This record gives sequence, C-alpha cells and structure tokens, in this order.
Amino acid sequence: MDIKPGDPYDINGACFNAEMYVKKVLKESNLKQVIDHEREIHQDIQSLHSDMQTLVYENYNKFILATDTIGKMKNDFKSLEEDMESLLFKMDEITNTSEIITSSLHANRDEISKLSETHTLLKRLQFVYTLPTTLNKYLIKEDYAQVVQEYLHAQRVLTQYGNQESLKGILNDCNKIVNELKKILYSHLRDKNITGKELTKSVNLLLQLDEPVLSLCKEFLLHSKNRLSESLQVLQLQVEDINQDMIEFIDLGSDTFLSQLCLVIASFNDMFVENLSKNDENEETEISINQLNIFVEDNMIRYLEIVQCYIDRNTSDTAILVRALDRFHRKIQAIGKLFSYKDFTLNVMEIISSAARRQTKLHLDMLKAHFHDKLATVRQSLVSLQKLNDNGFATESLASLTSDLIEKVKGILQDISAFLDPKVSFSTNNALRKSISVDYVRESLVVGFLHYLSSAARSYTICTPCPPAFLFLIMTKMCLEYQISGVGHLLKLVDETYEIYKYFETKNKNSSQLSSEAELTSDMHSAAQHLVNYYVRVEGLSISQMLKKSVETRDWLHSLEPRTVRAVMKRVVEEITSVDSQVGELFEEGSRTDRSSDSSRRTQLSRHIRAWSTGGTASNTQTFSAINRLFSERIDIFSPVQFSRVSITTGIIKISLKTLLECVRLRTFNRYGLQQVQVDIHYLQLYLWRFVSDENLVHLLLDEILSSSVHRCLNPVLMEPSVVEIICERG
Repeated sequence: MDIKPGDPYDINGACFNAEMYVKKVLKESNLKQVIDHEREIHQDIQSLHSDMQTLVYENYNKFILATDTIGKMKNDFKSLEEDMESLLFKMDEITNTSEIITSSLHANRDEISKLSETHTLLKRLQFVYTLPTTLNKYLIKEDYAQVVQEYLHAQRVLTQYGNQESLKGILNDCNKIVNELKKILYSHLRDKNITGKELTKSVNLLLQLDEPVLSLCKEFLLHSKNRLSESLQVLQLQVEDINQDMIEFIDLGSDTFLSQLCLVIASFNDMFVENLSKNDENEETEISINQLNIFVEDNMIRYLEIVQCYIDRNTSDTAILVRALDRFHRKIQAIGKLFSYKDFTLNVMEIISSAARRQTKLHLDMLKAHFHDKLATVRQSLVSLQKLNDNGFATESLASLTSDLIEKVKGILQDISAFLDPKVSFSTNNALRKSISVDYVRESLVVGFLHYLSSAARSYTICTPCPPAFLFLIMTKMCLEYQISGVGHLLKLVDETYEIYKYFETKNKNSSQLSSEAELTSDMHSAAQHLVNYYVRVEGLSISQMLKKSVETRDWLHSLEPRTVRAVMKRVVEEITSVDSQVGELFEEGSRTDRSSDSSRRTQLSRHIRAWSTGGTASNTQTFSAINRLFSERIDIFSPVQFSRVSITTGIIKISLKTLLECVRLRTFNRYGLQQVQVDIHYLQLYLWRFVSDENLVHLLLDEILSSSVHRCLNPVLMEPSVVEIICERG
C-alpha cells in the first residue's frame, strides 16, 4: 500500500485510524495476504514489546545514576559557595589597590599620553620607511593582495606628506612597485589559462588601485569572450558528430558555455555594475551595462545558432528531443533571470518551433514512405496472378492502405503531443502551442498527408511502366474509404487531441485558417473518380488491342465459311468475366435496368438478319439502322464511371465494342467474312448483356457493328439465325 505522511492508513503516524486501516486491508488483500500481514504485525508487536522492556530497564539504571549525580551536585554547590565568598573578598582587595595606583599616577597622566602618541607616530614613520622593501618582498612572493593592502594602508600618509624631501623617494619607489603590480594584473586579464577565480581576484585588486572602471570592463569582457569562444568551438565540433546524444549535447553546452557565461555575468555585476551604482556613477554604469549587453547578446546568438544547427542536422526520438529542448529552455530561462536586459527565451521558442516543424516534416516523410511501402507490397503481390484469385487479398490490401495508415497517424499524433505535455516548461506558451497544433500537426501533417494521398494516387496514372490494373481499383476504393470516413475520423482525432478550436474565437469548423472536411473529401472523391476512369480506359484499351489486332490481321475478303466462334471473342468474354470478378471484390453491384426476356434479346439482335432474310436491300437495311439509332439514346463512350461493379464493366465494354465498330468500318468483307462477324456478334450478345447496366446499350453497339459489316460487305448474305445459334452454342 502507498502511504503518505499524515495518512490515516499509516500505522506509525499520529493520524492512524485502525478501523479504516482494517477495512482497507480486507478490501485490497486476499486471505493469504491478510494472514501474512497479521503475522508481520504480530512479529512487530513482539519486537516492540521487547524493545519497550529494554528501554524501561535502561531508563531505570539512568534514573539511579541521576539520583547519585544530584547528591554529588549538592555537595559541590556547597564548596562552590565558599569559593565565591573568597573570590568576592579578593576582588575588593584588587579594587582598593587599583584606586591607590590611579591616585598616585594621576599627576603624570598627560605626560604618558604624549609619550604614547609619539610612539605611535614613530611606528608609522618606521612603516613608511620600510614600505618599499615590504612591497617588494610580497611582490616576489606573488602575494599581490598583501601588496595592495600594505600600499593602501600607507597611501593616505604618502599622499599627505609626499611633498617632503624625505618621503619623495619612498613615494616614487612605492609607485614603481605598484605600477609593476598593475602590469602583472593586466597580464592576467589576457592570460587564457587563468582561472575565473584568479581573474576576479586580479580585477578586484585593480579596482582597489583606482584603475579606470570602463577600461577594466573592456579587458574583462575581452578575456571572457576568448574563453567562451573555446567552449563554443568544442560545441561546434560536437555538431559534426552524428553519434552525439542530444541530451548530452545540451548538458555539455550548459555545463561549459552557459555556466561560464553565468559566472561572467555574475562577476561583472558584482565587480563593476554594483560598485558604480554605489558610487552614483550613472553614466559609467549605463556604459558598462551596454558593454555587457552587447557581449552577452553576441555570444548567446552564436550559441543559439550552434544549437539550431545541431538540432537541424541530427534526428532523434521525439521524447528525447522534447527532453533536450525542455532542459535547454530551462537553462535559458535561468540566464534570463540573471541577465534581465534581454529575453533570449524568444529565440529559444523559435528553435523549439523549428524543431517541432522539422519533427512534423520527418513524420510526414515517414508516413509517405510507409504508404509507398504498403503500395509497393500490394503491387508486388499483384505481379503474381494467383493473388488475384485470393478472395481476401483485396480486403487485406485495402486495410493496409486505410486502417493501417490511420493507426500510424494516431501513433504520430500521440508522439508529437510530447511537445505540449504540461510537464514541459515551454508548453505554456500559447503561440507555440497554436503553431504546433494548427500549423504543423493539423495542416502540415494530417491535411498535408491527405492531400498527398490523393495526389500520389493520381500520379500512378502516369507511371512508367504502368502498374497492374487491379492496383487502380484498390487505390480507388482507398480514396473512397478516406472520403466516407477516413478524412472525418483523422480531422476529428487531431482536433480533439490538440484542442484545435480553442485557438479561435468561435468553434467554427469552417474557419478560413483551417482546411475543411468538405474540401478534403471532395479532393478524395475527385482522385477516386480519376482512378476509376483511368482503370476503365486501361482495361478497355487492353481488350480493344486484342479486338483491333484480330480484325486487322485477318484476310476478310478470302474468309472461309464460319464453323466456330473466333478465339479472340472467347478471350474477350473471359477477360471481362475476370474483370467483373475483380471489381466485385471491392465494389457493390450497382443498379441495372429491368432485363428483357431471353427471346426478346435474341429478337433485338436479329433485326438485320430478318431484314435480309426477307429480301431487303442494303439501302433498306441502312435506313432501318438509321431509324433504330434515331430512337435510341446517344451512347457516351467515355462518360464518368460510377463507383459500382456494373458501371465499371459497362464502361470497359463500351470502349471495347466501340473499338471493334471502328475497326470493322475500315475493313472490306466477303460473304463468309460477314457471316463470321455475325457469329462473333451473336456470341458476344449471348454473354455481354449480363455485365452492363442496360442491356440495350450492348444490343445497340452490336447492332451498329453488324450494320457496318453489312455495308462493308461485297456480297452481303447473312447466315440463318438457327445456324448461328448452333455454332455459338457449340463454341
């Protein structure tokens, strides 16, 4: 159990409550733990009982000893009283003797005072005459503080009586020694190896010798600048070390540069600023403060640039980065308390903001790389045709591009939130919090990644070589998933995690500073539409190439009587069936028009056959086709595709049949060539109607193909419908 001081559950505390303690133990412990706890308490009671007995015995012995001691003290006080009476008697005798001596010496008191003053003056003169020797002795011993002390002790006498011939030589000798001392002390200010303590001591001695304060300020800061430059050079070398830990780097800068800078500021204030303020030297005080201000600003700017450069060059875990920046911010805050002339925390906030922006960009790059890795895995899997027969492959691929990416974004949002942890010193800055939350995380990371997803998906339509066609279906479905739920989920997640709307006056989700959900979902929808249209064109072009090649490579003027359906038509039906199966794994069926009966479908396609079998001419057939097209809806081959199974296959079939129609219009047929087209068209009619949204569309296109074939035939004689059906059923 966790027990705090003053807790009623503390068995050793003054506030212990037995009833509450027992209830807590019974509630939190099982039977075995209660028995063990009871055994421990019992052992403690026995131990305390034994200690209590020992304590009683010891106190009893001490009581006996105290009784004996008090008895002895009574005897000692009796003897002490006798001694005090004897002492009082002797003090009275001393007082009487002192009065007798004072009365006898009263007559000679004035003479004794004069002799004492003369003796003191002689001692001073003796000190002045021996001063050069004394100063030289201390100078040789390098006891500079004693030299200054001795000189200042005699300075008033030398200044007052220095114009006398007997003291002029002494004054000159002392001044020469002091000048030599000043040279030595000034050399200390330029010595790189001197310690800070020795430097401060030298400056203090020069100040005691009344050296110009501003000159000393300049010398002191120049020396300090050289020492700080060495620390900055060491830090600069660490910037190049990629193995350098970030926290260690910040601690190194704190222990070397910042510590030295703090010492310089404190020493400068103690030695110069405070002394000048005490002497009411306002002008010199202002000049010295300005010198210190320039000095600190120059060095701090160099230090901050090095830290900025290090953070920009080194990548690190966000938690470690935040810990390092927190330490860095706290150190600079301490500098601000010591040096109140400029607030460097603003510069630190810029560094922290830059680090957060860079960390966000790194995470965005990681997200992009993760997306491409997932997409590359799907793309490699699609190379294996067996994967397409796996019913779970499409679902797994889609999950890896949607839910996995969303989980990855969640982890990143949690990771970057370390910058806003209340325990971090800089997290209370509202401007920084807004920049990180709104600009970096929401707009740059989340919104930027969503825009990248849509643009990256579009970019695959211009890739060389072209990816597997099924990949476009997966990416289409991915964009739709993000449009329906992904975008809203991510925006809600980031808005709630980072409390985005508290940075605006009103909780308006349509704020001009924020990317709207409607804009992002529209972008995803546009990307999905672009992808599905491209997929239809790719698949339509693939089938069109087969049909075009089959028409262009055949000699239709010397064709033999058809006995079976051409293999290319079977291949077309197989390809469309395969495409329909693939699309069905990802998309819903979609809406269809009411289907006509099988006999009706056969009747619609056999209009030309009936027209020719009843003795119609080519002109009559052409008129019949024109009237049929007049009352049929215009077919838009490349119209936008809907996100449904039947709409996608319909788009592919329209492109394929339109290609076949254009190829037929460019060829010339003999009688059997026309009949072969008739057989092929009937075969397509038997199977393709089930893949389109409106079977009349297929009938109309096939009707145009057959009509064009009749127009391009030299001897247009069609085969009996019953024979065509037998051939197609056998095929």
